[in-house]
Amino acid sequence: MTTGAWNAITDVPGLTVGQASDAALKSGVSVLVGDAPMVAGVHVMGGAPGTRETDLLRADATVEAVDALVLSGGSAFGLDAVSGVVEGLRADGRGFQAAGHLVPIVPGAILFDLANGGNKAWRTNPYAALGRAAYAERGRNVALGTVGAGTGATVAGLKGGLGTASAVLPSGVTVGALVAVNALGQVTTGDRGRFWAAPFEEVDEFGGLGIETSAAGHPRTKLDSPGNTTIAVIATDAILTKAGATRVAMAAHDGMARAIVPSHTPMDGDLVFAASTGQRVLTPEDQLLLGHVAATCLARAIARGIYHATADPGDPFPTWADRFG
Repeated sequence: MTTGAWNAITDVPGLTVGQASDAALKSGVSVLVGDAPMVAGVHVMGGAPGTRETDLLRADATVEAVDALVLSGGSAFGLDAVSGVVEGLRADGRGFQAAGHLVPIVPGAILFDLANGGNKAWRTNPYAALGRAAYAERGRNVALGTVGAGTGATVAGLKGGLGTASAVLPSGVTVGALVAVNALGQVTTGDRGRFWAAPFEEVDEFGGLGIETSAAGHPRTKLDSPGNTTIAVIATDAILTKAGATRVAMAAHDGMARAIVPSHTPMDGDLVFAASTGQRVLTPEDQLLLGHVAATCLARAIARGIYHATADPGDPFPTWADRFG
């Protein structure tokens, strides 16, 4: 595969990403916005998810498309980030027409970053404001690492982060991933800095360190440091139904399992959204490749998020660069 020009989810035409971070809070919000409503699906494989508006993504639900998808820190408090994005969309005249009103449709998911050392003693929930700020900052350039929903993320032994990646199929169909990595498990092998996702790396995008030849033994977790969940969005310009988008989300979880060991635990809320901008017809070959490419993009994005994390005062874990760089 080749990557898109940005090696980001915004290589899919018609998409922008906005991000907002609060360094003192050690948390933030990322939002994927479609220029037009997007067909979307979702699949959850973790045991501790936190979501908003995901029921309407069922194939039998009435509303056919969404305006945006939100990833947020903050545990249940972070679900309020969706409210800020909804406000921004409504102000821009976006939303589902219902009885003369515009109702923006914005599913969201959260990760738990309340135990990362940031100042959580707020009186007013800060996440609606962060959601509105993320929506206002949207563009095609997607920052990596300690930003947006990945601001306060952690994994076993390392600081987590926000990652993205893309791939272009031979037919021209584009696939992209956006992920906030806050896993219970490891993204690197043993005590080394090599990534589990290394077999799928494109052009040294997370250091070009190569594949670990020995990964024996039990993987480490951060079980004594509570707060987990990896949440992601896969996007494509291929034409999909809601059921088809859900199938892509299901397949993309393979990429999470390839990049995080262990993944999908009872203490993680691992979730993948999938979104389609509906611009390209899938060929029979594309139909076979789409789920695989979604999974490899997600694995790469996970490693990139950790690789690009940066240090802040009070961090509970070192960054990848500080430990291995």
